[in-house]
Amino acid sequence: MSFPIDAVRSQFPSLSLLDDGQPRVYLDNPAGTQVPGSVAAAVSDCLIQSNANLGGYFTTTRKAGEVVEQARIAMADFLGAQSSREITVGSSMTDLTFRLARSLCRDFAPGDEIVLTNMDHEGNVAPWLEMAKEYSLEVRWAKFDHDTWRIEPEAFSSLLTERTRLVALGYASNMMGAVNDVAALTALAKQASALVYVDAVQYAPHGLIDVQALGCDFLVCSAYKFFGPHMGVLWGRPELLEALYAYKCRCSDDSLPWKFELGTSQLELFAGLAATVEYHAWLGRELGCDGNRRACIAAAFAASQEYEKQLVNQLLQDLSSICGLTLYGPPLGSITERVPTVSLRHEKLAPAELAARFAQHNVFVWSGHNYAFETAKTLGIEDEGGLRIGLAHYNTLAEVRKAVQLLA
Repeated sequence: MSFPIDAVRSQFPSLSLLDDGQPRVYLDNPAGTQVPGSVAAAVSDCLIQSNANLGGYFTTTRKAGEVVEQARIAMADFLGAQSSREITVGSSMTDLTFRLARSLCRDFAPGDEIVLTNMDHEGNVAPWLEMAKEYSLEVRWAKFDHDTWRIEPEAFSSLLTERTRLVALGYASNMMGAVNDVAALTALAKQASALVYVDAVQYAPHGLIDVQALGCDFLVCSAYKFFGPHMGVLWGRPELLEALYAYKCRCSDDSLPWKFELGTSQLELFAGLAATVEYHAWLGRELGCDGNRRACIAAAFAASQEYEKQLVNQLLQDLSSICGLTLYGPPLGSITERVPTVSLRHEKLAPAELAARFAQHNVFVWSGHNYAFETAKTLGIEDEGGLRIGLAHYNTLAEVRKAVQLLA
């Protein structure tokens, strides 16, 4: 069955908007995706039907509790978790990581080691660097291979010692698009008895995540990167979450899943989160899946990955024909798995100037380091970063060609 691009696009009201008669072309997806109408409707309905604090006995508070629990169950299905108790929700991936880093590192000893990578988003770097300063920890850097654009297991394993306590890994690069073999890297870290914390923000919109198969201890993602509301989601092994010290109010619940969620829940966003997962399941059913929600989500990702692969391959092929460009990330035909994110530099025009020219034609792209700070430094482009074109499964071949024509 061919990918139902027309049916997909019909679910996203923003894709039909015009500005001064020009259609919007959303190629800014690594920074945040558009949302289906069903997600916006769920947020609105929650604010009308279920707008109350949790834990009471009357109608709206009971409905609010159902909204929150259904969102956790949905995310457990989305990530392959065993229970909704394993799901913690916060304002962002970065906020959740700073909080968990503080709890995880408080029992580390001076001289203990943490391993970071130079292809991660700053949200999975800065929290650990802060903890290293606070607790006198040693930081070891895993560097991506400039041929494969990912962290290679052999080089990674040489960094692990008996003092390694934690490894922070990125699933996919938000600048280069390269995808790490997280399961293989995690297996090596486990041989050293290290905890593994995975940032899956850039992978979650493009591929099925199975936390059980990965073998990691924690995994974090952002709903607004996979067509949902602005919130971060953390999965963690329940025995580890239960044992961790939580920085919270004295009278706050100390049980899972509440102990790491501070303050009043963002109820309307929980409603949007559940609707976001249901959108992925809808796409799987549209493709012919008649299994449970997890199976339908898997079917949706299998089809969208293949569709996105066609788009990004066309983008890479067309970009390679333009003189004066430097591309960053796995090239066309590379054996390295990638998400459909491409960064580039032009020999004469600065990334910000290129992005501004794109915007004049209502084509939305980003410029700069996009918080891939260590990556930009490694590539020697920390001054102005690059121009980033990021595709999603609602983009079209016509939109790809328009971007290439503008760049040419």
